[in-house]
Amino acid sequence: MENETNDNIYSGQKLEQWVIDKCDGWRDNYNNNYRTSHDEYYRLWRGIWAKEDSMRDTERSRIITPALQQAVESSVAEVEEATFGRGRWFDIRDDVQDQNGSADIEFTRKQLDEDMQFGKARSSISECLLNAAVFGTGIGEVYLEETKEHIPHTQQTPEGMQAGGVLERNRFLVKLRPIMPQNFLIDPLATSIEEALGCAVDMYVPKHQVEMDIEKGIYRDVEVGTVESDSELEPDQEMTYETDDRVRLTKYYGLVPRTLFEDAEDEDLQEDEIAVALNPYGSKEDTDSSYVEAIVIIANETTLLKVVANPYMMEDRPIVAFKWDNVPSRFWGRGICEKGYNSQKALDTELRARIDALALTVHPMMAVDASRMPRGSQLSIAPGKTLLTNGNPSEILQPFKFGAVDNITFSQGTQLQTMVQQATGAVDNTSPMSPDGTAAGMSMSLGAIIKRHKRTLLNFQDTFLIPFVEKAMHRYMQFDPELYKAQDHKFVASSSLGIIAREYEVTQLVQLLQTMPAESPMYSILVESIVESMNLSRREEIISTIKQANQPPSPQEQQAAMQEQQLRKQFELEMAKVNLEKMKLEAAEIQSRVMQNQVETQLLPVAEETDRIAAIAKTLPADEFQQALAMAELSLKQQELDTKENIVKLQMGNKNG
Repeated sequence: MENETNDNIYSGQKLEQWVIDKCDGWRDNYNNNYRTSHDEYYRLWRGIWAKEDSMRDTERSRIITPALQQAVESSVAEVEEATFGRGRWFDIRDDVQDQNGSADIEFTRKQLDEDMQFGKARSSISECLLNAAVFGTGIGEVYLEETKEHIPHTQQTPEGMQAGGVLERNRFLVKLRPIMPQNFLIDPLATSIEEALGCAVDMYVPKHQVEMDIEKGIYRDVEVGTVESDSELEPDQEMTYETDDRVRLTKYYGLVPRTLFEDAEDEDLQEDEIAVALNPYGSKEDTDSSYVEAIVIIANETTLLKVVANPYMMEDRPIVAFKWDNVPSRFWGRGICEKGYNSQKALDTELRARIDALALTVHPMMAVDASRMPRGSQLSIAPGKTLLTNGNPSEILQPFKFGAVDNITFSQGTQLQTMVQQATGAVDNTSPMSPDGTAAGMSMSLGAIIKRHKRTLLNFQDTFLIPFVEKAMHRYMQFDPELYKAQDHKFVASSSLGIIAREYEVTQLVQLLQTMPAESPMYSILVESIVESMNLSRREEIISTIKQANQPPSPQEQQAAMQEQQLRKQFELEMAKVNLEKMKLEAAEIQSRVMQNQVETQLLPVAEETDRIAAIAKTLPADEFQQALAMAELSLKQQELDTKENIVKLQMGNKNG
């Protein structure tokens, strides 16, 4: 009964009409609620002036200060650095039960990283990040492309020579196309891609691209014309576009009524070979459901180019989106431009008012008696110009000047710029980080800013980066099974801290490093952490050297070290024995020298007495000399006896000692 009721509801209606009606309603909702704000956010970020952006009707200045531009670029650069700054921006983990898949996982990760790099995934992700910062939501379309890769190649010729040339091979790629908000339509009641009835990408494409896809059999063989330009779909409202040779392509991904889907399939007489190729797993649909998950492509809102049930093996929609900052119960998020909008408008109004007032005080003006000026004369003021008057010029002409511009606008502009940074969380090195300027205040300010960036980074990884990598991996498993085996892989983001967070971390680690000695086991770990957080040209080499120095020795090295330690101890023991013997010999030598000095000291009076007798002998007569000589000999003999007795006593004392 339910299917019969649906048949009556959709009787006489075609699938392309149903899709276009849905898209028109979704576009009206976007235009009424978001389009005006998004256009103004875009102009503020680009620095483009528009009359409707003026705060006063009498504004003459058109300046747009770069505060919001700096906030957008700084915030996007911080997330990009945290995501791609270390080179590897995703990793693959296998199930815990699979213990033999580490080699396959590493090969798959490297192959996927190579294909991502070849498909320029990083630049596309960066553009989606920029769209999210400006408009609040970053949107990307995952699409498939088969390209021809040209590789330099050498080949052996029959003559035995090497011939150089180019080798051509087909390569299947999964790419990401950034989508502007005005080119994306979604169910207003949905808060995510998965829970929406459907979503659509509505944009202009070159006509030759559609014709080439028709020749390849991707689209139906129908006549496709051109369409006039519609400003609603243009990315830049200030530019003019050529309307020739363009097609409005509406790609719908979502649920469609089963009756309309079957009628559209019956209109195609030939079997859709692309649908069969895209769905090799032959997933069975739920025939009891009144809706079918399908892909519908319409040209110029009237011509049905393609209709096929969801061909992907995971039956997912090829759209990824994330919000820069979540808004409850809304698909469209809150970006940097929306956060700093009021502060930016106040700053622009302040500076425009100052410039307008400055024009009145700087440029010369004259008060003139018009009745006494010659008829037809020009009253403009210029250097060297002669003014003709009918009478005394001092009575007819009078300089006229307004008062000076108040200098308080300078401090007000600085405060408004600080308000932009407070609202957006962006950091400018030329501005003060903390009102008090102390280290503690700067640390607290940086901590709050880092938390806001980390919050955005985690949201980006969970809702955009990892889903995109998973969708790309599943596409490669489905369409390139020779390189990618169908396995259950878990993807994680290999992101790190951003530039501001790394600088803050290095400062903290350096302060901690100064509190411990170099012998501490934590010292090398802190040094390694500091090097990892720095942008050094030879960072990896330095880190590997530190790790090698901290690695425990092998058993062979430990045994060799123990043997070396034993030899060192034995050598030290032998050296101690040699030093002891040497000290004993030196002590004996010192003792003998002491004994010799004592004997020489005792024999010194005998030599002096002999010299005295010889001197007396020269002056005394022979008789007296003989008597004196006899007395001296007796005295010398007595001294010799005493000396010998003392030496014997000294020797006996040494032996007893």
